[in-house]
Amino acid sequence: MLDVPRPVVAFLARLPAAHRRKIGTPHGSRAPGPFRQAVLVLRWFRHRTCVHCLARDAGISQATGYRYLHEGIDVLAECAPDLHQVLERCRARGLSHVVLDGTLIPCDRVAGTTEKGNDLWYSGKGRHFAGNLQFIAAPDGSLHGASPARRAWGRVSDVEPGSVHDLRAARIHALPALYAAARAGLPTLADVGYTGAGIGVHTPFRPHPDISSPLAADNRTHNRLLRGIRARGERAAAELKQRWRALQHVTISPSRIGAVAQAALVLNNAWHEKR
Repeated sequence: MLDVPRPVVAFLARLPAAHRRKIGTPHGSRAPGPFRQAVLVLRWFRHRTCVHCLARDAGISQATGYRYLHEGIDVLAECAPDLHQVLERCRARGLSHVVLDGTLIPCDRVAGTTEKGNDLWYSGKGRHFAGNLQFIAAPDGSLHGASPARRAWGRVSDVEPGSVHDLRAARIHALPALYAAARAGLPTLADVGYTGAGIGVHTPFRPHPDISSPLAADNRTHNRLLRGIRARGERAAAELKQRWRALQHVTISPSRIGAVAQAALVLNNAWHEKR
């Protein structure tokens, strides 16, 4: 039994069916139809089922199983909303702010080193090999909207190696759009990892390293309020990882982590709409 609402399976099945028509795949030339391919993809996302088992159950080779899985990831990721569109819809909806947060997606050991000779994909913060993703979430922590891929209130960035700091990853994938949103009246709340991000990105105050005295009372109050408001938004990544367990440890190429997360976001939107 696949513990996914049937409308979500039907939603996903329509995407590879449209893709097959687009590339001119002859009818009946593939062993699994679009529905069975959708089940294969959803089993991988939902239960982290090994591709060998998925291919065996579908009656195809392991290589074909990987091809069908990557095809399903691609057609889903293409539906993921653009960050500028998401922020524009958040402003139109009248949201008071958005929440910026980073998360690490564990992966297998990857070759590659930094300029200093360290493992490129090794995260010193998480102490394991991982990819760094940046999340933009609504104040209530939702990464979903009224319909999948069209009115989502959240966005997942492309992946950066685990050794990349959150602030650097945000500067590459998120901050340019967030600055424009802040100018239009939509500020961003973030944690101390984004200190120095720039105007419109509100982070907690940190004590000066050369001063041993604690923060002033008003600064401590600011930090408590910011932490309390931000906490609900930061649960978005946890929901995505718990519902789509493939994000708990990605065993395919880590360069695909961004596409996998964006595909999971589209599935999450469909889940909330169809339930």
